[in-house]
Order: sequence, then C-alpha cells, then structure tokens
Amino acid sequence: QVQLMESGGGLVQPGGSLRLSCVVSIKIFSFYELGWYRQAPGKQRELVAAVTTSDSTNYADSVKGRFTISRDNAKKTVYLQMNSLKPEDTAVYYCNAKIGATTRWDWGQGTQVTVSS
Repeated sequence: QVQLMESGGGLVQPGGSLRLSCVVSIKIFSFYELGWYRQAPGKQRELVAAVTTSDSTNYADSVKGRFTISRDNAKKTVYLQMNSLKPEDTAVYYCNAKIGATTRWDWGQGTQVTVSS
C-alpha cells in the first residue's frame, strides 16, 4: 500500500510563496511520472504540474511561470514551489503518480493552501 504524505500548505497573502512536499512510501520511486493536483471547493480535481522520470516538466496554463515542480529520487519526494500566489490558487493540493490522464495510487490527505489577505 503506497502512502502519500503531503505537507507545506498554509495561509498566505496574495503574492506570497509556499513550498509543498510529498513523500511517497514506495520501493522504486524513480519509475513514476509524478504530478501535483489540486481541488478547490465545488470543483473537480485538476492537474497543476507534472515531472517525468527524466525531469521534464509540464504545467497548467494557470500556473505557468509561477509554479515549479521538482523531484528528489533519493528522498522519494516531489516538490511544488509556488510563487506569486493568487486567491484562485486556494485549494487542497495532492500528489500522485501520473499515468496518462489518470493516477496510479490512492489519494493522500492533501495539504490545504489558502491565499487570502
């Protein structure tokens, strides 16, 4: 059973920054493309950013230029650096393995990000 432990969320003012971390309890972390997803109240969960096994990255248009995804295979951790945060970034953020348009593992508890003045 793979466990996903997201952390780093919090309350931040517009224009602020946060760095999210997700530790994955799996034997071979480096095999997987990884994604950060978010779900705002009343909305569907959406893919925010993804990083491949060769460290190529992709971003949703809404976060491009503001968010940076990275991974540390030795620590079995994926990160999301979020800068220039906007109120519309408010959501619960989750990580998962990205398999095409779907995900591989059961969801973790996520980490709440609230952007408000």
